[in-house]
Formats: sequence, structure tokens, C-alpha cells
Amino acid sequence: MSNLSKFVLLVLCCSVCGFAQTADELVSKNLQAKGGLEKIKAIHSLRTVGDLDAGFFKAKLSSESQRPDLYRTNVTVQGMTRVQAYDGSAAWQISPFNGKKDPQLMGEDESRNLVEEADFDGPLVDAQSKGNKIEYLGHDQVDGDDAYKLKVTLKNGDIFYYYLDPDTYLEIQIERQQFIRGSVRESVTLLGSYKPVDGVMYPFSIEAGPKNDPDSRAKISIQKIEANVPVNEGDFKMPTAPAAKNPAAK
Repeated sequence: MSNLSKFVLLVLCCSVCGFAQTADELVSKNLQAKGGLEKIKAIHSLRTVGDLDAGFFKAKLSSESQRPDLYRTNVTVQGMTRVQAYDGSAAWQISPFNGKKDPQLMGEDESRNLVEEADFDGPLVDAQSKGNKIEYLGHDQVDGDDAYKLKVTLKNGDIFYYYLDPDTYLEIQIERQQFIRGSVRESVTLLGSYKPVDGVMYPFSIEAGPKNDPDSRAKISIQKIEANVPVNEGDFKMPTAPAAKNPAAK
């Protein structure tokens, strides 16, 4: 091999090594892009308000969350509000749209999304202690643009695919695969319009829904996110249903 060939090979090898990424490096860059782990963990509670547009109906959205895994979300349409919440051990809901005005516990399958959303920092933070496995799958594309792809396998077997912008290292798309009773549920979330809140970057534009049916996805425009606001932990607990009236007592 000539000296020139050796030199070219050396340059190519250095270039490949320079662009090589590992899962740990990408996670580190993602967290740093959001503001750094110290600022992320300095946030203990969040309150979010926004608008949902699902095409056939529009709604007001609000949510509250508190570290480590308290979460509550409200969807209001024409004066009726659906509530779903997780108190760290049990999930419950009030669903007046379905004629159920009293609080009811949610089953394990039904509450899967809610429980995973309740992870305050998300699956990339403290992944090992949570039992999550992260793998780097190389480059992929989102709407024709290049992206780094991470595979995150949760302790329960569900899988998240994170697509990171190669310039900002923020996630621009998350695909989710849930394995429930022998079937696979696939969904996708598109993220954009990141803005800082108490030094941490959050997406203010969200589109979410079935992976293979873009027309069925809902668009969410976040109006306001407040960090470290006081929250009432009692709001995450399932309220007691009102006692049924006894006609005979009258």
C-alpha cells in the first residue's frame, strides 16, 4: 500500500470515529440540550395548559405532574371534563363523555399510557435504575430529514423509538410500541417549537396519534407551561364516589 493510500485510509478512519455515536453519548447530549441534568432535576412540578384539535372536535387541555410519578390530565369539551390521573400506585378516571360521571379505577391495560406519562423525567433519565435499556440504531429520517435513532426498551417490555435532531439533539419524534395481551399498539408523537421553562426546553407543538393513520392524529398547541408551581397531592387521589340515594329512606 502506498503512502498516499495509507494517508487516505487514516483520514477516513478518523472521520468515521469522529462521527461515531453511542447511546450514552446521545442521551447525554439530549439532556444537555434540554438544559442539563441539574436543571432538569431542579423542577419538581409542572402545570401545562393548551388546546387540542382532533379535527372532529376541539378541546381545552390541562395537566399537572409532580415528581416522581404523580400525573393528572383534564380534557374539557362543552363544559364537560374528562379526568385521568395516576397517584403513584393506581390510575383512575372520570369520563362524562361516556356517561360515567363517577370516578372509576382504570385497568392495567387501559392505564398503560397514563402510567408511562407519569414518569416525571421520561425514560431517558436514570434509565438504568428504572430498568430501561437504551440502544443506538444509527441514522433514520423524519419527514425527509436526518435523525439519530434510539431504541428504549422499558422494564415492562414496551418500546420507545426516539428520533433526535442531529443539530440540536432534541427529540423531534417518538414512536411507541405497547405489547398488550398478545397484540401490538403503535403510536407516534411529533414534537416541535421548543421553548425554555425555568432553564429547561419543552415542546410547545405536539402531534400525536396512530402511527399508520396520520389523519387521525390530534394536534396540541401548548399555551403555557409553569414549573415548580404548588400542586395539591390530593388532586391525584381518586375521590370517593357519592353515595347512592335510597328511595326507601324517604
